[in-house]
Amino acid sequence: MEPLFSSAAAICVLTVIIAVVPIWAVKTLNSLWFRPKRFEKLLRAQGLHGDPYSLSAPFLQPQPASTLKDTPHSQSFVLSDDVAPRIFTQAHNTVAKYGKNSFLWEGTTPKVIITDPNNIKEVFNNIHDFQKPKMSSIAKFLVCGLVSYEGDKWAQHRKIINPAFHLEKLKNMLPKFSQSCHDVISAWMEMLSSDGKCEIDVWPFLQNLTRDVISKTAFGSSFAEGEKIFELLKIQGFTLLRLQRETNPLLGLLPTTAKMKLKPCEGEVREKFLGFTKKQEKPPKRGPPTNEDLLSILLESNQMEIQGNGNSKSVGMTIEEVISECKLFYLAGQETTSSLLVWTLIMLGKYPEWQARAREEVLHVFGKQNPNFDGLSLLKTMTMILYEVLRLYPPVIYFNRTLQKDMELGNLSLPAGIDVTMPILLLHQDGDIWGNDAKEFKPERFSEGIAKATKGQVSFYPFGWGPRICIGQNFTMLEAKIVLSLLLQNFSFELSPVYAHAPVLKLTLNPKQGAPLILQKL
Repeated sequence: MEPLFSSAAAICVLTVIIAVVPIWAVKTLNSLWFRPKRFEKLLRAQGLHGDPYSLSAPFLQPQPASTLKDTPHSQSFVLSDDVAPRIFTQAHNTVAKYGKNSFLWEGTTPKVIITDPNNIKEVFNNIHDFQKPKMSSIAKFLVCGLVSYEGDKWAQHRKIINPAFHLEKLKNMLPKFSQSCHDVISAWMEMLSSDGKCEIDVWPFLQNLTRDVISKTAFGSSFAEGEKIFELLKIQGFTLLRLQRETNPLLGLLPTTAKMKLKPCEGEVREKFLGFTKKQEKPPKRGPPTNEDLLSILLESNQMEIQGNGNSKSVGMTIEEVISECKLFYLAGQETTSSLLVWTLIMLGKYPEWQARAREEVLHVFGKQNPNFDGLSLLKTMTMILYEVLRLYPPVIYFNRTLQKDMELGNLSLPAGIDVTMPILLLHQDGDIWGNDAKEFKPERFSEGIAKATKGQVSFYPFGWGPRICIGQNFTMLEAKIVLSLLLQNFSFELSPVYAHAPVLKLTLNPKQGAPLILQKL
């Protein structure tokens, strides 16, 4: 009886395999060949050009629009502000080869390059039909919170988080911005030689400064208390980069060593943020909550949203979602501002005439006193400089969106399932929009504001645009202005002869070989 049973079971298994394998094979063939080729035919029929799709593409190392093409450490290119060929290689080469009406491939998905400002405006405004591409389960370890949501969930979270970033709330955080910067200034003063000079790689100092600021302003803690979180997030980031560069897609199904590192890190990060949250949720011993940091404002706003809807469990954020937003505070709050600051100092070191103009303005508005909120709005020259740095060195160099249905975009008829990519870096340096000097550092182009500089077009969007514009842009700009004002009051600086201009895209645009400057005490 037993052999008969075994034979019957084997026949059943074989029957299932025979039935399933052809279905799997057809789906795989459609995914790897017929669907991409169908998309390609539709795009070419509308006058779009790009490299032909090939079966080898999905099995090659992923080549997204943000592909880096690093040079060895011993090399760096000329000190030029035209960085797109290096850090935006695939998109830059595609446009150079096929023109602006072009597309490129990321695996089996075509990405249509959108460069027309009117089309960009439509994509940014139509957030329901043009959504962010779905993230892999691995990417969700790092990219979480508000930026990862769509639809009603995004709208609800945005509503709850908004109060934390109102200017009146940010105004109360300015002393913490100043204190963190004074700590860095004190450290630099101690490094000065007898002639009042020293050479410093300012990049790690700026990273620590912005980490200290986000720790204090988001959670009422210090960088020392949050240092472990940054180390864990750094491990996660490097691990994700390794996984994204994996050349064999079959390994994506296996529990690799890199993957096994992610969960313990995530668990530790969760415990840290949970501790912050529980600390904030405890009722104060006396008086009402002070609401001095982003987390306490967020928790209060969340509670008001829940109570305003009859304590319904279907509204408001869960504790896990609050933790996700905390993680986003840390990452976005630190990365974006440190990137803006380091490139601004590099540019001011490279262009001393603009450094002198910015310092003269700061001394005129604040003297040697700490910057104040009202005075920051008077820093016209500094604002021009910051905008120009954001134009040439935006923290993020592109935005991708996936079509949820067949759509008309300008004169294009695009099918559901393809992506459109809006190349910030290429648009910010487009000579047709900005003129023949588009790749040069000229802050005066913003002397009459963004609208005048862009001729009213959506061609400058370092923080995004439309309903999903970065919620923390005011935070970043205020912090950058305060830090730069204090540094300009205390030091003059120039690029060190050993500075190597090598921008590289990590989470944001960073100087791969640091930012060594020669500081002179004023």
